[in-house]
Amino acid sequence: MASGFFALFDDIAALMDDVVVMSKITTKKTAGILGDDLAVNAEKATGFVSSREIPVLWAITKGSFVNKLIILPIAFLLSSFLPWAVTLILVLGAIYLAYEGVEKVVEYFIPQKHAPEKINFKADTKKDVLLAEKMKIKSAIFTDFILSIEIVIIALGTVLGKPILFQIMVVTIVAIIATIGVYGIVAIIVRMDDLGLRLVNLSSKKKGFLYIIGTLLINALPWIIKSLSVIGTIALILVAGGIFTHNIDFFHHFMEEMPSFIKDFIVGLLVGLITLLIIKFFEKILKAVKKSH
Repeated sequence: MASGFFALFDDIAALMDDVVVMSKITTKKTAGILGDDLAVNAEKATGFVSSREIPVLWAITKGSFVNKLIILPIAFLLSSFLPWAVTLILVLGAIYLAYEGVEKVVEYFIPQKHAPEKINFKADTKKDVLLAEKMKIKSAIFTDFILSIEIVIIALGTVLGKPILFQIMVVTIVAIIATIGVYGIVAIIVRMDDLGLRLVNLSSKKKGFLYIIGTLLINALPWIIKSLSVIGTIALILVAGGIFTHNIDFFHHFMEEMPSFIKDFIVGLLVGLITLLIIKFFEKILKAVKKSH
């Protein structure tokens, strides 16, 4: 009886070791999307009054947890009853990631003219400010929902074929790490300028060590957000290319002599570019049809 009890503990310990190892591997595979998630949310969490930044970020974080609670059960049901659907969603998600990454690259080199957003209210009263805040929170949570689907599906794709309990543990850990990690770092980023301002105010005669560090933090914030955006874009293309090369036989044997990360980037770039051209082609057709009516 006692030996069986201790054997059960050994099995649980071995399972947890496997879960930890696989969670590390899976987190690395989702790092590209986490980088993009970080860049997007850092951008969306800035621009508020200083006193409202943390409450807004907390509201978005709670929304992110709700998103995961919706997505995870559906993903595990698909894994149990329609495992092929996970691979299909994974590949479709990779096409979207490649398209999103290439679109950002193209827009950088060929800036697009966007119509200015029409706001139907003036943010003069407290009610208007709160309404604007709620709209931005909803937008951030919706973006998080899309990125969360990609994170969960990529994580699930790495443990597909394993026992369902193992899948649940690994993917849930990755989802929790993704939420806490991303929004924890975003909280630090959005408060950088406030910390810098405090250090500047504490410095005597606008000089000295505190003044230098404070000024550095204030000036670094926009550069950090821009850098995250660039890194996130490159990572999106790499992650997408990696999904194609691992799940589609043609891409797996494509340029085999080339280093894997270069091959992944080229594949992601090509698929993203083709997808972008197809979407632009259909957009032109739709515009032509609308004009003819």
